[in-house]
Amino acid sequence: MAKRVILIGAGNVASHLGPALKKKGYSVVQVYSRTKAAAILLAKKTGAQAVTNLRSLKEADIIIISVKDDALPKVAAQIRTKALVLHTSGPLGLGVLKKCSPHTGVLYPLQTFSKEETVDMKSVPLCIEANSKQAWADLTELALKLSGTAYKVNSAKRETLHLAAVFACNFTNHFYGIAEKLMKQKGMPFYLLNPLIAETMRKASHGDPIKMQTGPAVRGDKKTMSKHLALLKKEPELQRLYRLLSKSIMRNKP
Repeated sequence: MAKRVILIGAGNVASHLGPALKKKGYSVVQVYSRTKAAAILLAKKTGAQAVTNLRSLKEADIIIISVKDDALPKVAAQIRTKALVLHTSGPLGLGVLKKCSPHTGVLYPLQTFSKEETVDMKSVPLCIEANSKQAWADLTELALKLSGTAYKVNSAKRETLHLAAVFACNFTNHFYGIAEKLMKQKGMPFYLLNPLIAETMRKASHGDPIKMQTGPAVRGDKKTMSKHLALLKKEPELQRLYRLLSKSIMRNKP
C-alpha cells in the first residue's frame, strides 16, 4: 500500500514536491493552504483533496510542512499526530517540530524553486535530519526515492548552508538583475553576458572561487574602479554597493 502524504503549504517547494511524490508512488491525500485557489491547484496536480483548515487533516503516514519560515512555528503548534512530520526549511531547526509527533525530521531541498519553472527532483540534493531511528529510516527512503542524493545535515550546519545558499543564489541573482538594468539603460540585451556567467559558474564549481577571482578589485585597478563609480553617479546605492564589494574582494584576495 502506498504511503499516504499530506502537504501543508502549496507554494514553490510544495508545488514541486507534490508531483514528484506522486510520480514515485506516494499517495498525496491532502493539500492544505490558507489560500483555497492554491490548495486546489496543487491538489489537482497530485490527485489530492484541497483543504483550508488544519482541523480537516486526515490520517497519514507522512506530513510535510512547506510554508514560509515565519509561519512554520504557528502551523507546527496546531499539529499533533503519530505520523512522520517533516519541514522543508533551511534556517529553522528540527526542534520546531518537537511537539508535533514522536517522529520528526527535515527534508531541505538545496535548490531554488518557482512555480513557473520545471526542476528535475532527481538532480536536487536533499539535506535530511531526523529525531528517531524510525524517522531516519522513513525519511532516508523518501529522500532517495525523490532525489537519489541525500546528505545528513544537522540543524546547525543546515543554518550555515542556508546562509551560504543566500549568497550563492539569492544575492547572485540580485546582481544579475542589476546587470540587466545597466545593460538596458544603454540598449544592450542581457544575453550578451550569458557566456561570461556560464564560464564563471563553471570555474567556481570546479575549484576555489576565491582563487578564481578576476576583475579590477582583485587587481587593485583603481583607475578602472573610479571610471565605474563615475558611471554610477546617479545611482548612489549602487556606488556604495560597488565600493563595499570591491573592498571585500581586495581584503579576501588569495
